[in-house]
Amino acid sequence: QKFGRNDILLYICTVKQRMLNKTIKSMAGQTSDNIKSQMRKGILDYCMMLCLEKGEAYTSDIIQTFREGQFEVVEGTLYPLLTRMKNSGVLGYRWEESTQGPPRKYYYLTDEGRKLLKELDEAFGEIETVIHHIKDKNSKL
Repeated sequence: QKFGRNDILLYICTVKQRMLNKTIKSMAGQTSDNIKSQMRKGILDYCMMLCLEKGEAYTSDIIQTFREGQFEVVEGTLYPLLTRMKNSGVLGYRWEESTQGPPRKYYYLTDEGRKLLKELDEAFGEIETVIHHIKDKNSKL
């Protein structure tokens, strides 16, 4: 099976989230939940754009992609996120008639969204470098 850039980046996000979850479990109760929640919020927009990098997607497909990556996102989180990103010009959508019910809304990255994704790819790489540097330096002590 061939894996695209989107698949690889989502896998990296998933692996990093699992690693962070293990680290965070050692932190004290409520603080751990707060930190994990903030970390998830911090990468949610980025992961959403990664889901749409290859092309448009229906909301249930987006949710499935997140679930496959072990990143649980509920509709109550997804729809406000999609609306906010659409209103900011990062995403667009189109309607398509469905034979199984009401018309479906398919989301896609706008040109502005693609530009932002490129910037976030670079930022994520920088963050990854910093984390690896700090971990490597502290493991040598």
